[in-house]
Amino acid sequence: MTLMAFMLLIILFGVFFLFFWNLNPHDVTIHLFGNQDITYPVAFVVIGGILIGLMLGLGAHICSSLMAIWKNWKRDQAEKLSREVGAIYREGVDHLLSGDLKKARELLQKALDRDPKRVETLIALANLHSQEGTPAAGLGQLRKARELDPENREVLFKVAALQEEQGQEEGAIATYQEIVGRERDNRKALRNLRDLYVKHRRWKDALDAQRLIFKAGPDTSRLAEEKEKLLYLRYEVARLTLGEGAVDLAKSEFKDLIRQMPDFTPAWVSLGDTFAAQGRGEEAINTWQEGYVAQGKSIFLSRLEDYFMNREDPSSLLSFYRGILLERTHDLMARLFYGKLCLRLEMVEEALDQFQAIEGSGLETRQVHLLLAEAHRRRNRLTDAIVEYQKALGIGTRLTLSYTCDACGTLADEWDGRCQACGRWGTISLVDRKALLEARPLDLDRMVVHHGEQKEWYGA
Repeated sequence: MTLMAFMLLIILFGVFFLFFWNLNPHDVTIHLFGNQDITYPVAFVVIGGILIGLMLGLGAHICSSLMAIWKNWKRDQAEKLSREVGAIYREGVDHLLSGDLKKARELLQKALDRDPKRVETLIALANLHSQEGTPAAGLGQLRKARELDPENREVLFKVAALQEEQGQEEGAIATYQEIVGRERDNRKALRNLRDLYVKHRRWKDALDAQRLIFKAGPDTSRLAEEKEKLLYLRYEVARLTLGEGAVDLAKSEFKDLIRQMPDFTPAWVSLGDTFAAQGRGEEAINTWQEGYVAQGKSIFLSRLEDYFMNREDPSSLLSFYRGILLERTHDLMARLFYGKLCLRLEMVEEALDQFQAIEGSGLETRQVHLLLAEAHRRRNRLTDAIVEYQKALGIGTRLTLSYTCDACGTLADEWDGRCQACGRWGTISLVDRKALLEARPLDLDRMVVHHGEQKEWYGA
C-alpha cells in the first residue's frame, strides 16, 4: 500500500512537472561569480529548488529524530541507573536504621560509586560516619554534597549539626548564619543559632535572633515559650547595659520587664542593684522588700542583708525582719534569715528561738541543723551541737557513706547497679573513690598497729 502511494506520488509529480514546463518553456540564466553563468529552463530551477528544500527538510527531520532517539535512550539509561541506585540506597539506609553499620557502609558506598553526584547518598554516608564516631569524615561527605547542591538546606543543617558534635561551634554559628542569610524566616536555623549564642553568652546576638524568630512568626504552640525567652534575653542584655555604665537605660528596661512579667525575680533583683549603683539606697531597699513580700524569694533577703551589713546598719534590717514576722508569723524563710542574722550578731538566744521554731514546724533541712549546731556551739552546748551536726551530715549509728554516679554525678544513699538519673549501668561508686585510689598513704612500714592496741607513730 505504501509503495503504491509512493508510485502515485511520483506520477503526480511528473505530471505536474510536465504541465509546469509547458506553461514556462523559456530559460533562466543564473549568474554565479566572475563571468560564469548557468542557464536552465524555469521549470528545472523551480522544481529543483523544491526538491532541494524537501531534501534539506527531510535531512533535518532525520537528524531531529536521531537526536530524539539518542536523548530518549540516555534518559531511559539515566532512569534505569536512578532506579538501581535508589534501590541500593534504600537498602543501605534500612541497614543504617537497623544498626548494621558494616552492611550499610558497603551498600551506600556501592550506590555512591554508581552515582557519585547523588546528594542523598552523601548525606546518608555522613550520618553513618556520625554513628561510627567519625564526624570529621562525615563533614567531608557533606562538603562534597554542598559542592553538588549549594542551595540544599538539609545538607547545611547536617553540616551545622556535625560541627556542633565536633565542638566546632563557631563553624556551626557560621553555617546557621548562612542558612538565615538565604532564608531569613527559617525558624529552625534561627532557634539553633539563638541557642548557640546563649551557650556562648552572646546575649545581644541571641536577642537579635529571638526578634527574628518573632518576625518570622513562631508556631502557636510555642508562642508563650518564645515570648518568655524574649524577656529573658532582654534581661541579660539589660544587665550588660548596666555593666557598661548605661544605668538609666538598664533601669528603664528592668522596669518594663517587671511590668510585663511581675513574677520575674531577676528583674526585681537587678532593679534594686541599679538603684544601689546610683546611690539611691532607699529605692533599692524598697524594691527588694517589695520583691520579697510579693514573691517570698530568699535572694531579696540576701540582698538586704548584704546592703545593711556593708553599711554597718544591722538595726534597720532587724526592724524589717521583726515587722515581717509580726505580720506573717508563719513565714519560715524570714525566720531563717532573721535567725542567721541574729547568730551573725551574736544574738545567740534569739537565733536559737527562730531555728527551734522552724524545727518545731516539722521541717527537716540540713541548713537549719547546721545553724542550730553553730548556735549551740557558741553557747558551749557541745552535746546538742554534735546532735545537730549529725543530723545535718546525715550520720546515723551505721555511719553509712554516700555513693555517686561516675557518669552524671548524681548522689545516692545506697549502691545500685544502674544510675536512676542517667540510666547507665556499673557507674555507681563511693563518693571520692577516685581521690582515695589516687592518693598515697603514709609510709605503712613505719606505722605499727597491733590488735587491741592503739596505733603508734614513729616518725619525725
